[in-house]
Amino acid sequence: MTNENEISFDDLGLSKPIISALNDLGYEKPSPIQQQCIPYLLGGADVLGMAQTGSGKTAAFSLPLLHNIDMKLKAPQILVLAPTRELAVQVAEAMGEFSKHMSLVNIVALYGGQRYNYQLRSLRQGPQIVVGTPGRLLDHLKRGTLNLSHLCGLVIDEADEMLRMGFIEDVENIISQIPTEYQTALFSATMPEAIRRITHRFMKSPKEIRIKSSIRTRPDITQSYWFVYGMCKNEALVRFLEAENFDAAIIFVRTKNATLEVAEVLERSGYNSSALNGDMNQDLREQTLERLKDGRLDILIATDVAARGLDVERINLVVNYDIPMDAESYVHRIGRTGRAGRSGRAILFVDNRERRLLRNIERTMKQPIAEVELPSSAFLSAARQAKFAENIQKQLESRDLDKYRELLTKLVVDDKLDMETLASALLKIAQSDRPLILPPDTTGYSKHKFNLRDEFSRSNGSSRHERRYVGDMELYRIEVGHADGVEVRHIVGAIANEADISSRYIGNIKLFASHSTIELPKGMPNELLNHLTRTRILNKPMQIHLLGEAQSFKRRGNVGHRNSR
Repeated sequence: MTNENEISFDDLGLSKPIISALNDLGYEKPSPIQQQCIPYLLGGADVLGMAQTGSGKTAAFSLPLLHNIDMKLKAPQILVLAPTRELAVQVAEAMGEFSKHMSLVNIVALYGGQRYNYQLRSLRQGPQIVVGTPGRLLDHLKRGTLNLSHLCGLVIDEADEMLRMGFIEDVENIISQIPTEYQTALFSATMPEAIRRITHRFMKSPKEIRIKSSIRTRPDITQSYWFVYGMCKNEALVRFLEAENFDAAIIFVRTKNATLEVAEVLERSGYNSSALNGDMNQDLREQTLERLKDGRLDILIATDVAARGLDVERINLVVNYDIPMDAESYVHRIGRTGRAGRSGRAILFVDNRERRLLRNIERTMKQPIAEVELPSSAFLSAARQAKFAENIQKQLESRDLDKYRELLTKLVVDDKLDMETLASALLKIAQSDRPLILPPDTTGYSKHKFNLRDEFSRSNGSSRHERRYVGDMELYRIEVGHADGVEVRHIVGAIANEADISSRYIGNIKLFASHSTIELPKGMPNELLNHLTRTRILNKPMQIHLLGEAQSFKRRGNVGHRNSR
């Protein structure tokens, strides 16, 4: 019997073109989920996979379905449903890499924010594989521009995220419009009842595969947290970035507005960084990711939704600037680093009110997360001086020092000035805005100790300490209502996808006959609001506009989507 650790992709029975593509990409051995899923999918069985992001599930469903495809048939044969456009693009690109030696295979990604005429041209070329978000796929089905009569394979990726974004009923609607004979692969990190219902209704005796989310199956990621104390998070972030030795980093924030604020702070500090959010058109978003991949960009600031599906090999540092509201999102975030067996580093900023969220993450990860001290002024001074000395050493090895030596004699403004004093003055000039000698830290910048047991005893028995507080909210009106056939899930899905806001930060939604109201985080940029105004829900533009400050967030126990018609 073949040892599980010795199994190769050749042993799984994949075609030679696919094996060649895997060799080109540097894939050596299948991951646990690939080992278990590929044989079942090659054999035509339905598969229900439970695994966290970063486990290799894209290859687990792509490789066998590509193997079984009829390349001569110019019609959609594989349909992949993804919750966000970033993930849809990521999956389409991955399948393109896996099929690069299958010359007749055509893949198209369909998602909101991309022009219809471009997608229509792509569909007319007869793609065998379609990857898309539920809303845009439904639009094409209603228009009659997407024909699924030859479909033989369906993939539902990150089904639990679709449930959170309100897409599950759209998914069921799509499934009801495809042929009765097809193979299904569904992947989800958790299995809520709504998703379990899909497996009962639309899957045929699926083979259930569970990959446990434990520290043993996670990549080599060193995790730590900093307790927010004595210094604002922006200053602390700059200190941590300077102290860390990283190639590329991604910083997670809670709202789209925060991506811009943090990006501005890092730009002022001299970092090559960029925000990733819904204000950017799709071409610019893709260009930003390409710059990150090829080294022209070093730091990305993004929300959970914007970064879903992001897989950039250079990323070896993740900073959780805002703590996520659930442990699953934390697992997703840190999974952006340490990919494919590489080592990574993750830092979590924890505010005083967020200690319970930290403990929930530790329980999920089944390990404690170590607290770290803020890098001190003395440490940063030493690091800057070491780097400066390294640069000087490099210049000493250069071949054009003679002309600068001649210039040095001309700079002597006083005959009594010694070279050491002159060098000191030049050194001070050369350090620019980043001084090599920092003033000592003031009291309170060091590690802050706290008594967790006392904190819990003070809040025990009071549910109001458990609430998920996300800051001030504002009330908006949109010009679609239940008379248009709109439901709360349609609004949540559209806002979450187009605004790059996780659905957990969308407040109360009230449906009326011809309009609806929705609570969103305070400070939404005008550019985004203009974009949302043109965004369509069931083919009708939102026309969103501000009504005023929302009041209900102050008394709400949890952020939710309530329908009070």
